[in-house]
Amino acid sequence: MGLIYLKVGIPRALLYYYYFPFWKTLFEQLGFEVVVSDETSKEMVNKGIKITVQEICVPIKVFNSHVLNLIEKNVDYIFIPRMVSIRKRETFCPKFLGLPDMSRRVFAEYSDRILSPKIRCGTNKINDVKSYKEMARKLGVSNFKLRKAVKEAEKALTETRKLSMKGYSLNDILHNNLTERNGVEMISPNTVNIGLMGYVYNIYDNFLSMDVITKFRNMGVNIVTFEMLPEETLLGKLNVLRKRLFWTFSNYLLGAGFYFRDNEQIDGIIHITAFGCGPDSYIGKIMELESEKKHKPFLTIRIDEHTGESHFITRIEAFTDMIKRKKFPHEGGIV
Repeated sequence: MGLIYLKVGIPRALLYYYYFPFWKTLFEQLGFEVVVSDETSKEMVNKGIKITVQEICVPIKVFNSHVLNLIEKNVDYIFIPRMVSIRKRETFCPKFLGLPDMSRRVFAEYSDRILSPKIRCGTNKINDVKSYKEMARKLGVSNFKLRKAVKEAEKALTETRKLSMKGYSLNDILHNNLTERNGVEMISPNTVNIGLMGYVYNIYDNFLSMDVITKFRNMGVNIVTFEMLPEETLLGKLNVLRKRLFWTFSNYLLGAGFYFRDNEQIDGIIHITAFGCGPDSYIGKIMELESEKKHKPFLTIRIDEHTGESHFITRIEAFTDMIKRKKFPHEGGIV
């Protein structure tokens, strides 16, 4: 009789898109089978909406739908980390801080099977072993095995970051879709280059974003996102501020926005934001004013569970066509 591995479910939502290579490697190295929830769908989201307070942002509603999906898959544990801090004097959105508590309340029957390590590290590599020791004790894992697993997980995340720097999107990497077409130069003078601002769960959840990166690629547009830029570049751009924002990933977005603003090869900026996101409302207004100073085209697209695809496509096509006509006037705006 073969070995039976306990199953750890990871919701395909929120920071899954940024940290999944680390989390997957960590649990597999610890001897668990990793189960990921299905791709987001309208049916899934509707289930999440029914059990979530209406006032909260759509990424949390989507997250709840993914937890439900994992419960339906009958996993042994569900991984819902408490993301506290990855930089000194900075933190995460309060919804991330309280996510395990909310989940234990909403999914009371699963509360004792939720794994919620408190992630408090000095780097976005989230490789501080101390963050996972309590979880390891619960799972009966030794400190030696934990240290070894964290080391391997860090390697997996480092490889992901290297691929991001080559211009691959996170979905390219997660789906192992590393074709030459997707790994082209991020910025080229021969086409339109757009800086795409947005948290990873708003851009890479193809239900929420309407698979926006694929749509741009089909229009022949190059897309640059914050994770394709070195962290030192992002944070260096914030030196003009008297004080950085409280939220690390908001700082990453704003740093990317300033980079897009200052880079003459970036032809326009699009900010995809979830309706009702407090930090994003602040970032969006700053970028609106800063882009106007530089005469850089800027567009905000707000998404929620009711966003229609035809409206979404019309806006990005009109924005791109405007830039093409300006950049390639002798070609009638056609590249």
